[in-house]
Amino acid sequence: MSDRTSSNATCMATWLKSLAWLVLAVAPAGLMAAETKALVGGTLIDGFGGQPIHDSVILIEDERIVAVGQTDTLAVPEDAEFISTEGMSVLPGLWDMHVHLMINGHTDYEHWDRTYLDQLEGVIMPASAHQLLLAGVTSARDLGAPLEASIAVRDAINAGEIPGPTMYVSGPFIQKTPYPGTEAFRWGVSGARDARAKVKRLADAGVDVIKLIDQDQMSMEELEAIVDEAHDQGLIVVAHAHRPDEIRRGLVAGVDNFEHTGLSTAPEYPPDVMTMIEERTAQMNLGPLFWTPTIEGLYNYEYLRDNPEELDNTSWHLDLPQPIVEDIQASFAHPDRLSYFQITPARKPTLARKFQQLKDAGVVLLIGTDSGIPMKFHSQSTWHELDVWVNELDYPAMQAIRAASYWPSVLMGVDDQVGTVSEGKYADIIAVKGDVLRHIALLQDVDLVIKHGQRYK
Repeated sequence: MSDRTSSNATCMATWLKSLAWLVLAVAPAGLMAAETKALVGGTLIDGFGGQPIHDSVILIEDERIVAVGQTDTLAVPEDAEFISTEGMSVLPGLWDMHVHLMINGHTDYEHWDRTYLDQLEGVIMPASAHQLLLAGVTSARDLGAPLEASIAVRDAINAGEIPGPTMYVSGPFIQKTPYPGTEAFRWGVSGARDARAKVKRLADAGVDVIKLIDQDQMSMEELEAIVDEAHDQGLIVVAHAHRPDEIRRGLVAGVDNFEHTGLSTAPEYPPDVMTMIEERTAQMNLGPLFWTPTIEGLYNYEYLRDNPEELDNTSWHLDLPQPIVEDIQASFAHPDRLSYFQITPARKPTLARKFQQLKDAGVVLLIGTDSGIPMKFHSQSTWHELDVWVNELDYPAMQAIRAASYWPSVLMGVDDQVGTVSEGKYADIIAVKGDVLRHIALLQDVDLVIKHGQRYK
């Protein structure tokens, strides 16, 4: 080879090497070598409701699950990050279908709204989201907050700018007339045309769901306009079920998902309401009727009142400035004196019966907590709800987990992406030491949290 040929070859090799580095520098993430994680050895509860998979192996590449198997059938790549889940229950990341990021357990709503409205977007809602994520909640539905703050916090989480669950937000409640001082996050309606306009405004802003309350105070024309416009916009409608007429009118209008089990001390739902619910669940062409009971905050109040040591758990302090923490603490200095809960002892005996009525009627029940209400914290609410369902209301643990994983993803139309631990879906996975099907309360201290393939705990 001549000196000139050799020189040209050297130059070509140098140029190709430089080009290779340039390609690597600008190549889309999907063309780069995938980052692989392997979760190995745990008992997998995949969310589909079948028998747990022992000695499981879950392979994750970047954000997605690429393979699920067992240690004797699925090989772990040599270059994978090995994460042992021996002795652990492994399950889909939890959903909480009813949270309020804008509140953090303070017992005086009027004071909270007056004092912290300008800190919701920058401080309070991000803190709530971070606390939920570390509690094993990888997806959540926020039902009621100022529109701009809701969208901004959701989008910041999705962009990876702040940690939190994948959020589905409603923005402001829609009701007939906002309560005084709540106009920033409650919108009133005046006539069917205005009702449609309010829903369209929310849809145009990018909300994921419409939240409706006090629908028994609206005209049927207003209520039907809200539901029809929401459905025209491809949005589900979530509505309160505190009073029988809210349920009756919501069912007639076509509400998709009811919230709560009622404010009254009536021992059960009226027979005509149950007949309407049963007729609706029988219409399989409409899909399931979903219900989020949010029972635990009421069910455990008396125990918490008499055993307030749990309020000292500092997990709810995360990311909150100390003055806000101290303000929240001062608000429940006397848990027994809170007007919010004075009727609760009379309501508690009705909860189990109403829960059973809904279950027997074929309603699909969802885990949601009303997290953020007085003395209920985002770091603890979700496991508390599961615990009451399983240990107090005799709901099967496997089905309770599905109510916090699979079924929420179905309602929100993302079951092809999340909700189960299966190939092709986002790697939203949690793990906890021990057998969670036997001891659901183990979820109070989740050991491993992975969301979209990234480990947060």
